[in-house]
Amino acid sequence: MDPRLRAAELFQQAYDAQMRGDLPEAVRLYERSLAACPTAEAHTFLGWTYSFLGDLEEAIACCKRAIEVDPSFGNPYNDIGAYLIERGELDAAIPWLQKAKKATRYEAPQFPRFNLGRVYLAKDMLSAALREFEEALEVQPGYEPALGAIAAVKRRLN
Repeated sequence: MDPRLRAAELFQQAYDAQMRGDLPEAVRLYERSLAACPTAEAHTFLGWTYSFLGDLEEAIACCKRAIEVDPSFGNPYNDIGAYLIERGELDAAIPWLQKAKKATRYEAPQFPRFNLGRVYLAKDMLSAALREFEEALEVQPGYEPALGAIAAVKRRLN
């Protein structure tokens, strides 16, 4: 079997295991997918699984490997930013989220904008937060978290 097809098959099995909450099995299958054919997606989703297991250090390491495989893939930059936010490292998250915004291959471009808004809101930088939340809404009209965040920031500004 073509290694890329085998990797894709294993990736899907890993994702399915992750979605049903079998995280150890998901890790095992993502690692097998990566052994068959390393992809940025498999590294990123393996990192996501490690984040569910509470291992943010390994999650970040997986995302950095994803970036090495494909620097144009936006998810790992955003995920690193989100993990740093989770650890309370707001300033460290900013450059990762800014890189995610510039990524050319990203199916959810609202996420880094929303996460940057969260950082700026936590730092009491309301105008910057509002700008990021509005950008999230521009790239994903109707994005509920951004709508709620915009309303909350506007209440604080008035």
